Amino acid sequence: MANHKSAIKRIRSNEAKQVRNRYQAKTMRNALKKMRELNDKSELTKQLPEMMSMLDTLAKKNVIHKKKAANLKSGLMKRVNASA
Repeated sequence: MANHKSAIKRIRSNEAKQVRNRYQAKTMRNALKKMRELNDKSELTKQLPEMMSMLDTLAKKNVIHKKKAANLKSGLMKRVNASA
């Protein structure tokens, strides 16, 4: 158990950050699933900038790794370009 005030505060803040990061990561995964289910090119094209922005933001905040964000964005772009 922590013995210092700062260590106790760090535990509390880490728990809060963990909850926030989990929520944001889950939101991203759900958005990815919804986007992968879409087949309409116009709908995909409309949602692509929002998804790109979300991935960039999460990578910037270190919720996901920057290369994971790049790989996901690349896959989404391939999907949008391949859809009819």
